[in-house]
Amino acid sequence: VQLQASGGGLVQAGGSLRLSCAASGGPFSVYSMGWFRQAPGKEREFVAGASYSGGRTGYADSVKGRFTISRDNAKNTVYLQMNNLKPEDTAIYFCAADLSRWDTYLKSPDYWGQGTQVTVSS
Repeated sequence: VQLQASGGGLVQAGGSLRLSCAASGGPFSVYSMGWFRQAPGKEREFVAGASYSGGRTGYADSVKGRFTISRDNAKNTVYLQMNNLKPEDTAIYFCAADLSRWDTYLKSPDYWGQGTQVTVSS
């Protein structure tokens, strides 16, 4: 499975961005999908995840109420809508796929995409 993330950029605090991750080479609709991020000098951390159907979702406490994950299985794409962005959201964002259909926290992803940079200025 190949994952291609896009949509990152530079935005002011309080602004919004929408990340996309397009999957190919595998049965997208059977995977849990999610987003992680890694800030400079920090470990990679979970941000949001969705079950194979999108019916169940999970979020890190730091983004609850601001970020929304969704997926379109017909387009083999998962999205991360990020609103009310804060400088502490600055990081490289990675999408990931997990063969566990229901694991909305993607405890052990099987595939990773390349990252997309998100920078939030104060």
